[in-house]
Amino acid sequence: MKVIKTEVLDVYIIEPQVFGDHRGWFMESWSQEKMEKEGLFYNFVQDNQSYSAHKGTLRGLHFQKGEDSQAKLVRCTKGAVLDVAVDLREGSPTYKKWVAVELSGENKRQLLIPRGFAHGFLTLTDDVEFLYKADNYYAPNSDRNIKWNDPEINVEWGIENPIISDKDSKAPELKDSDVDFKYKEN
Repeated sequence: MKVIKTEVLDVYIIEPQVFGDHRGWFMESWSQEKMEKEGLFYNFVQDNQSYSAHKGTLRGLHFQKGEDSQAKLVRCTKGAVLDVAVDLREGSPTYKKWVAVELSGENKRQLLIPRGFAHGFLTLTDDVEFLYKADNYYAPNSDRNIKWNDPEINVEWGIENPIISDKDSKAPELKDSDVDFKYKEN
């Protein structure tokens, strides 16, 4: 398992080692022991899966605030997505910066996103299956989002009119949200 730092503080690309032969392939998608050797300590408690039927579907930018915030390990098992993490930790050296990584069933890459970040993805193909590991349970009262095209963040999605949910179409801009994350240096 290879751990790659991104330009945004505390976000990592995880590249699993894939073993293949004439029958197919095998990979270890998570090893707490290996991550702890890299100094990454997460206790995932919930797995989620989503399906998006159409290319151009955008889900995000989502987060849970306060004590209910979540770190996530995300991957695409079918199709391809542009996966985005936005640092919302006030005081962080990368505050309001974002990283975008292509995740696909083919490249098997994963993105490890700590608490204090908004997350979203854009489907690059039809028929996308996407998996999330979370280190905290879903808490509807803490569920928040910010506008996918917030000019203060300016994520380069590469699309002008994505397919989005009603919830995401009504999301506030960051300046109008109640985000409450603070950066704490390790």
